[in-house]
Amino acid sequence: MSLLTFLSNAGVKNADVTAALSGPADQVAADQNAADSIKAGIVAYGLNADGLDVAFDGTTATVTVSGEAPDTATAEKIVLCCGNINGVATVDDELSVAAPSDPSQFYTVVAGDNLSKISQQFYGNPNRYPVIVDANQPMIVNADKIYPGQMLRIPAISS
Repeated sequence: MSLLTFLSNAGVKNADVTAALSGPADQVAADQNAADSIKAGIVAYGLNADGLDVAFDGTTATVTVSGEAPDTATAEKIVLCCGNINGVATVDDELSVAAPSDPSQFYTVVAGDNLSKISQQFYGNPNRYPVIVDANQPMIVNADKIYPGQMLRIPAISS
């Protein structure tokens, strides 16, 4: 379990999160709508965790996610789905993992990055970028469409 910090002004636009951040009269309802929307996004990506629960606190821009993921990779992807949303600053990862494995590194994309450059940095070979694409499926649909502020999984690979 950990607390991950994201760039809150980068990421996928989510109207329910934006509404919850604006501090409407019914903050509780707005936070619940945002949580439901984030959870729907996780489910739409086909990422599953037993007892998946997502909460959002618009006053702190924090998502709390819990449940039991089948493996470490799925847990990491769920956390990234929660954090790579415009307006989310922090994800409180309370997920447990049924079959744990070594965790991935996380990398935040900066202006001028591309997957080949990131692959060179982590693997010493720009042509290993498909490993990063595969590790971030289904969130990366097109290898040319990463953006500054996006956090990516960078798994260890054997030589």
